Amino acid sequence: MKIDFGKSADGLVPAIVQDARTRKILMLGYMNSEAFELTEKTRKVTFFSRSRQTLWTKGETSRNFLDVEEILLDCDADTILIKASPSGTVCHTGADTCFDEKNESDNFLFELENVIKERKQNPREHSYTTKLFNQGINKIAQKMLSGVRYLRIAELICSAVRD
Repeated sequence: MKIDFGKSADGLVPAIVQDARTRKILMLGYMNSEAFELTEKTRKVTFFSRSRQTLWTKGETSRNFLDVEEILLDCDADTILIKASPSGTVCHTGADTCFDEKNESDNFLFELENVIKERKQNPREHSYTTKLFNQGINKIAQKMLSGVRYLRIAELICSAVRD
């Protein structure tokens, strides 16, 4: 990955941090080449503080680190996107994000998919999803078709009520 730190006079590039799971934008910071190298090496997001003129690793005081999952570079090689897993709130104000948003997914199906993956990878004794996995693909398909039927019935009822 070749980042163009020379595009700005101060040698800094913006680094956008996004939650790898919820996909919410958590914060924006700036990196110089040293901060980027340290981020890659430690897998903890490290920025260059423009006010203090020094490196700082997010979480070094609060213990709310940003653990790097993936690093992407934009098409001009002058902006970094870091997908990370936060270990707590991100903003110094105590908010989930520096944009005062709750760090929750807006996508129910995305969250459901993650729960199903989790149950597959880490079965729980009394979980209905685990039970379905143990019963095999035919039982899973049967349950899915049953759910589709209920959704269709609900759709027809809602349509009739609106008319």
